[in-house]
Amino acid sequence: MAGAAGPGAGPGAAGGDGDDSLYPIAVLIDELRNEDVQLRLNSIKKLSTIALALGVERTRTELLPFLTDTIYDEDEVLLALAEQLGNFTGLVGGPDFAHCLLPPLESLATVEETVVRDKAVESLRQISQEHTPVALEAHFVPLVKRLASGDWFTSRTSACGLFSVCYPRASNAVKAEIRQHFRSLCSDDTPMVRRAAASKLGEFAKVLELDSVKTEIVPLFTNLASDEQLQKAVGPKITLNDLIPAFQSLLKDCEAEVRAAAAHKVKELCENLPTEGRETIIMNQILPYIKELVSDTNQHVKSALASVIMGLSTILGKENTIEHLLPLFLAQLKDECPEVRLNIISNLDCVNEVIGIRQLSQSLLPAIVELAEDAKWRVRLAIIEYMPLLAGQLGVEFFDEKLNSLCMAWLVDHVYAIREAATNNLMKLVQKFGTEWAQNTIVPKVLVMANDPNYLHRMTTLFCINALSEACGQEITTKQMLPIVLKMAGDQVANVRFNVAKSLQKIGPILDTNALQGEVKPVLQKLGQDEDMDVKYFAQEAISVLALA
Repeated sequence: MAGAAGPGAGPGAAGGDGDDSLYPIAVLIDELRNEDVQLRLNSIKKLSTIALALGVERTRTELLPFLTDTIYDEDEVLLALAEQLGNFTGLVGGPDFAHCLLPPLESLATVEETVVRDKAVESLRQISQEHTPVALEAHFVPLVKRLASGDWFTSRTSACGLFSVCYPRASNAVKAEIRQHFRSLCSDDTPMVRRAAASKLGEFAKVLELDSVKTEIVPLFTNLASDEQLQKAVGPKITLNDLIPAFQSLLKDCEAEVRAAAAHKVKELCENLPTEGRETIIMNQILPYIKELVSDTNQHVKSALASVIMGLSTILGKENTIEHLLPLFLAQLKDECPEVRLNIISNLDCVNEVIGIRQLSQSLLPAIVELAEDAKWRVRLAIIEYMPLLAGQLGVEFFDEKLNSLCMAWLVDHVYAIREAATNNLMKLVQKFGTEWAQNTIVPKVLVMANDPNYLHRMTTLFCINALSEACGQEITTKQMLPIVLKMAGDQVANVRFNVAKSLQKIGPILDTNALQGEVKPVLQKLGQDEDMDVKYFAQEAISVLALA
């Protein structure tokens, strides 16, 4: 040994007790027991030299057990040890024996000092890649599970950084267990553990299957973002540094379904951000991503965003809504996808509460008017359902000028659901604007339709009379609407005639006795003898209900 060169020479030369095979461990023990921290640190830094001298078998059987059993030292020494072990795979015999390095690193991953734990996790992540899939499940995954369920929060925080490196190569059954452990850590009793899980959320999401990201990661994210204890414990800085980047990654994910799932949570996330600095976070960290999603190539992503984006107005306030959100709403109202247009229209009231109907109408009314004739009937239906609110806020003059003609046009739409909704819409408008407005503006236009060549439009007249009679009252119903209904009893189309019978039954309770006996009864009796069975049935039913027999 006297003339030997190389790694083994150092420890042997420094020894002198004659047993080279035991000498390196003995020297290491003495040095690690020395009171001089620098000496102990130097000793740790030459571990690789000692391992080379020992050989792979003695490193596994003697050096590593010794290190595992004696991990109690200054943080500086432990940090150096954690770093050294990350490069030890070759010194223990290669990947087949990489699992031998796990025990000392597992101990280091539980110590109190954060930088030591972080370095141990870093080394564990490095070593995990050197495990075969079989060894990974046999040795590395159990380690992660032990850390994740450890009594001390230090071990559970360390576990958070290990899920993403072992998940991709695990079997489906083990993957399910790993996801369950991660979910548990996201709701851990200790805020520091939840913070650690939150910081690794985006990284873990990248290795998960698409379905798991949608069903598990996105909900976990919003739960963590709304975690009051987490916010109180670590403040908005952690949300900004850890949670927001993870959410940004989801919003930019290459899979459209992930982007859609994340987009659907935008409002919920923003609502649950820490109040302090929330507006700044949204404007600087979230809104730029939202603007990109407005023009996303996938219609499901755009539709998901459209279903929640209006809710941001209540969070960001009037000025930000007018300057930053309204242009996005306008773009979405003009989107080629009907579902996007529908979702925006259906949530206009959120914006109305913030900026007022006048500002809303000036900004979006032209697009709303255009959508009133949208090719997709569900979009037209959404516009109709929003009309009473819009009319009530705009006032009667503005409504008559801008929107009245639309409401009448819907009455002759080719889709029955639109005609039906338009009829109900008229009733609500009369309730808002009063009977005088109805008598002068609506009723004459409705009654003109009784002479329309299209029998469907003639029936719409009857439907409108049914809806308007109660709102308009006895005088208008008797003087203006009843004569038209009675005249239509002679219509050539049976469907119109039996709807006349149904209308007379509907408006009968509003009429006085003279009108019922002198005008309604003779017409119903005649219809009761009609050649069409349906007409006869509904006429006889009306006579019975109105007690005119």
